[in-house]
Amino acid sequence: MVNRDEDPGQAASRLTGRPVTGGRRASGTPAEVTLDGGTVVMVKHGDGPGATRAEAAGLRWLGEAAAVRVPAVLGQDERWLVTERIPTGPPDADAASRFGQDLAALHAAGAPAFGAPPPGGPAEAYIGRAPMRNAPEPDWPSWYAEHRVLPYLRAAVDAGTVRSGEAAVVERVCGLLPELAGPAEPPARLHGDLWNGNVLWCTDGDVRLIDPAAHGGHRETDLAMLELFGCPYLERVMTGYQEVSPLADGWRERVGMHQLFPLLVHAVLFGRHYAEQALGVTRKALAR
Repeated sequence: MVNRDEDPGQAASRLTGRPVTGGRRASGTPAEVTLDGGTVVMVKHGDGPGATRAEAAGLRWLGEAAAVRVPAVLGQDERWLVTERIPTGPPDADAASRFGQDLAALHAAGAPAFGAPPPGGPAEAYIGRAPMRNAPEPDWPSWYAEHRVLPYLRAAVDAGTVRSGEAAVVERVCGLLPELAGPAEPPARLHGDLWNGNVLWCTDGDVRLIDPAAHGGHRETDLAMLELFGCPYLERVMTGYQEVSPLADGWRERVGMHQLFPLLVHAVLFGRHYAEQALGVTRKALAR
């Protein structure tokens, strides 16, 4: 029987089969835990039902692409996730170029459909602390509207973060997505929560990605989120990406449309400031 009161160290020991010998055994997570032999691992408690299963499945799916590297999953159950700890260092321009190239390869590994969850991952997943449903569909504009924009718009309206009159502007953009989306593309294998905090610049000169909300989607969404919250050497990242997999004409004008999803998620989680940003990119898209 699982001990509901176990701390990160106890969870790491149980899931890896190795005793804890030291390190920081913090009560909160993510926590660093040192196992027998000196191996340091990261231990994370799930934010809700299925969260650890979704994250573990996402890490494995991204890792199978043999493109951008991710931490190895060392243990997981319905409450806890144990992964390898990645030593980090300062951002590096050459690493940024390689990251862009590897990110293009990750996206090109593909997915069965837009909204497809990673193999073994649940349909009811998370992006950060917000629930995120993975419901496969063949058409990106309708899927993006129904499963990525409108659920968070409704939640933001219910919370009073977006006013009901403002919601109509976002709904109008959703109706125009077939015209605004650009050339049709196959489903890409997305990290799904690609902000700078989930990009680790490593001491070995490589980049690794953590905390995915992985699913099949449009590759421009990952790139738009990377730009939204800032990324060191972003131009080098984008140049490396374009060298491997050039983006369709007009991609710069579509950045705001792809940022609408993460902005509404942040409006639900963090308030009005992000709602105002979402409305700004919406109005800009309508003005095109």
